[in-house]
Amino acid sequence: MSNAHFKLPAVYNEPVLSYAPGSPEKLALKKALKQAKSRQKDVPMIINGKRVRTKNKISIHPPHELSHTLGHYHQGDATHVKKAIDAAMKAKPAWEAMPWQDRAAIFLKAADLLSGPYRAKMNAATMLCQSKTAFQSEIDAVCELADFYRYNAAFMSQIYNEQPDSSKDIWNRMEYRALEGFIFALTPFNFTSIAGNLPAAPAIMGNTVVWKAAGTQVYSASVIMEIFMEAGLPDGVINLIFVSGPVAGEVIFKHRDFGGLHFTGSTNTFNRLWHTISENVPNYKSYPRIVGETGGKDFVMVHQSADPKTVSTALLRGAFEFQGQKCSAASRAYIPKSLWARVEKYLKADIESIDTGSPEDFRNFFTAVIDEKSYDKITKYIKNAKKAKSVKVIAGGEFSKKEGYFIQPTVLLTKDPNYVTMEEEIFGPVLTIYVYDDKKYEQTLDLLDSTSPYALTGAIFAQDKDAVALAYKKLEHAAGNFYINDKPTGAVVGQQPFGGARKSGTNDKAGSVWNLLRWVSPRTIKENFNPPTDYRYPFMAEE
Repeated sequence: MSNAHFKLPAVYNEPVLSYAPGSPEKLALKKALKQAKSRQKDVPMIINGKRVRTKNKISIHPPHELSHTLGHYHQGDATHVKKAIDAAMKAKPAWEAMPWQDRAAIFLKAADLLSGPYRAKMNAATMLCQSKTAFQSEIDAVCELADFYRYNAAFMSQIYNEQPDSSKDIWNRMEYRALEGFIFALTPFNFTSIAGNLPAAPAIMGNTVVWKAAGTQVYSASVIMEIFMEAGLPDGVINLIFVSGPVAGEVIFKHRDFGGLHFTGSTNTFNRLWHTISENVPNYKSYPRIVGETGGKDFVMVHQSADPKTVSTALLRGAFEFQGQKCSAASRAYIPKSLWARVEKYLKADIESIDTGSPEDFRNFFTAVIDEKSYDKITKYIKNAKKAKSVKVIAGGEFSKKEGYFIQPTVLLTKDPNYVTMEEEIFGPVLTIYVYDDKKYEQTLDLLDSTSPYALTGAIFAQDKDAVALAYKKLEHAAGNFYINDKPTGAVVGQQPFGGARKSGTNDKAGSVWNLLRWVSPRTIKENFNPPTDYRYPFMAEE
């Protein structure tokens, strides 16, 4: 019988391993990569703890090596969506009744499995499936995901410890119930950590989940499910399905027990989902929770007091790590005329030094974009820029999909601060730069704030503290994550809770207590130890 207030193990951010030549982690990862490529993996759906296969098998290819087949996943249909919902609803009573410390233990074990025996396997899967370099995969698929699981347990404990005051003869309590119904987790390709956290965050709070992973991420998603199952997650708590978005939506958003959406993806998709949910609100048992992180047109604002080399390094890393396929990637930059020549010199030299190719070659900094659809969208922006009078391609601009979906790191210089690549999310390795008059710093801040509908991340580079303070004030609503003299990417769980507003989402801050609060429905309990026996109040007595 549990009768103690349990204290969790100390939480910490998982250390990022170096993968230096000859290191144990590098040798283990190379072995895992070789093993993964030596066989074709069969990737079933997981519904109610069972592996579900279909006759519709879809091949999986590394984006950087289209000729190689990693394996096949089993595409489902509406019947599988219904089965996943049924499994989630069946598992719900026992799961939400499980003591919180036991739920916490499952995810803490998952974190230790991930950062221990599964580390090389998870990294290899993410590198091959999503074309991430070893370092990009390490900070995402292992460290950040382990951080989510450990910190979510701590945030859960923090929430449960938040209790109201009580007065004489009264004991007031607050309990944090799971939401009624099931949660739908809809996850993207670009971060394995996001894919693993979107179903896990509601689940640790006692909810059960239907999880639809992106088709271009199912290979690494299957490893996450392996870890959940080995960690002891009960059957039906998280159900992984591989179906098209319209098929999932047709069943899920019309279901009476739909309780919430945990989403990361495009703004347009989120808008459509929100509209669909609103149309079906009368059919639901409760108002669903809608949590979404969507697009970004993330900025780097540079003041004349900034260091040019620092700026160029931040631009290169911020714009081109993981081929710019981050919601937080630096996509537009505003640079004063007095610094531009030096920034351009450093930036071009660094880009020319970049090695591109397979992430299996650890010397490469840059690899392929995720798929042909993304490739075609990104290259269309580059083709149009080459024709535009107000834009000049000053670095990169070439591309080929002969062997994989390779696009060079591309820098555009525009005279038009409202050119399309300054406003629209591209989600690829394209950085657009606008050079402004040093005397118009404040006006340029206003221009930046009004240019794009997004407000996810942004950075200011300046040594002048007054310039930083002005940017901090002027750009108050321009970014949910604001960086001073640092690139606008790389938020760490527990340190920089992540999320933006405007058209970048609901700003519910993944990696914080605020996100987990969205997955509970509090109930206030008042217990009276000395209830009254007379309806009359003292004021009613005769004078």
